[in-house]
Amino acid sequence: MSQTPTREIPLDAADSDGTHGAEGAGARQRGSRSILAVLAFAGLGASFMQTILIPIQGELPKLLNTTSDNTAWAITATLVAAAVCTPVAGRLGDMFGKRRIAMALLLLQALGAILAALSNDVVTLIAARALQGMAAGVIPLGISILRDVLPPRKLGSGIALVSATLGVGGALGLPLSAVVAEKLDWHALFWVAAAIAVLAFVGCALFVPSSTLRTPGRVDVVGIIGLSLGLVGVLVAVSRGGEWGWGDARTLTLLVGGLVVLSVWGVIELRVQDPLVDLRVSARGPVLLTNLASVAMGFALFASSVVLPQLLVLPRATGIGLGLTLTVAALVLAPSGLAMMAMSPVAGRIERRWGAKTLLVIGAVVLALAYGLALVLHAEAWQILAVNVVLGIGVGLGYAAMPALIMQAVPARETGAATGLNALMRSLGTSIAAAVAGAVLAQSVTTAGGVAGPSEGGFLLTLTLGLGAAVVCVIVAAFIPRPGPDQEGGATQLA
Repeated sequence: MSQTPTREIPLDAADSDGTHGAEGAGARQRGSRSILAVLAFAGLGASFMQTILIPIQGELPKLLNTTSDNTAWAITATLVAAAVCTPVAGRLGDMFGKRRIAMALLLLQALGAILAALSNDVVTLIAARALQGMAAGVIPLGISILRDVLPPRKLGSGIALVSATLGVGGALGLPLSAVVAEKLDWHALFWVAAAIAVLAFVGCALFVPSSTLRTPGRVDVVGIIGLSLGLVGVLVAVSRGGEWGWGDARTLTLLVGGLVVLSVWGVIELRVQDPLVDLRVSARGPVLLTNLASVAMGFALFASSVVLPQLLVLPRATGIGLGLTLTVAALVLAPSGLAMMAMSPVAGRIERRWGAKTLLVIGAVVLALAYGLALVLHAEAWQILAVNVVLGIGVGLGYAAMPALIMQAVPARETGAATGLNALMRSLGTSIAAAVAGAVLAQSVTTAGGVAGPSEGGFLLTLTLGLGAAVVCVIVAAFIPRPGPDQEGGATQLA
């Protein structure tokens, strides 16, 4: 393991302003809370942006006077931009300062939201959504900032809180988006998103200190281009394959081409001096297994996100749906986000006492339990609410563990790039889940009571796949090596 460089931590250092004792400790505590609040708010805004189009997705073709195939690119562009930008932003944060890169992403998010708010054509909206997607890198950067500035005793729960925003923003943002879309012009959604991004930018400027830790080196332009091209090919193929057909020439060309580019990219990254992603570090047992577990948990999370909303909003005439409006359905699902947030202090205590590996195993077991419940409890709204809360608890614990495991296994100077890659793995899991669940449900469509929709068998199969992914996550997590003597205590001792 490389020696971790000495770092200056403004909030944890001796009281350089001359304050001592309780007064100095109180000032540092208030500073820590402000940093955590700002980074959590920024993460909420970035994840809220992911769900902002869901309430009006079906109406976009009419609103923009185009086809549904064209408007689907507004969703795909966000997904691809987020996946590409996350590891790149992490590496740039290590080199030039995590706060600086996070603030740049927040500006891009605000610009994208304003552009979308002013758009009336699909091309402009797609470009705007791509800019907004780049803000996904704010969450892993925020987690990396915590490693640099929070005191050890608060790091575990801080990581848990910011990690939870990956799910909280979407869970809470969906009902807000639905209400805004019903009561106001759809452009108002993006003015709200722009305001959130601007507030987060101002908060970072005022309260988040600039870390003194930097990783010297050059920008790996070839690595950025190679990773971008490879991910674009694979993710576009996966996200659009269900519509185009998995045997379609476009799907196969993009998928195979993307995989070939990623293979060549990997060979090049092993040979350059300052790679975008240090694949040798990524191939270490703890990092590799944590990233594989992240793919499985990302799959498990999104499988439920595909099934449960449809069960709530499908007409009762289908024999499986509950016939709720989108707003009511969103309110039923929102408590899972609150459960994720509530797990932050719990996750911190578990991580400090038993370690991040145990935390991940517990989270995956709870997630598997939730899927087991979902297979038998899905006939009433209260049952889906209860299942979704248990899902939120499992995801909250699991997502808190992953960055901590990564931080235990990589040098401090590579935190941004490593947590960015881990976030990419989670996104890859959700993308695969979206494609697989979409294909399963599309194959199961039947007509009942004059209404076409997926059958109960299709929903149950998708939930079973989610259960399988959670079990795979448990198994993989069980084999993650525990930290060695030089790492004992986990991420909480890195600050």
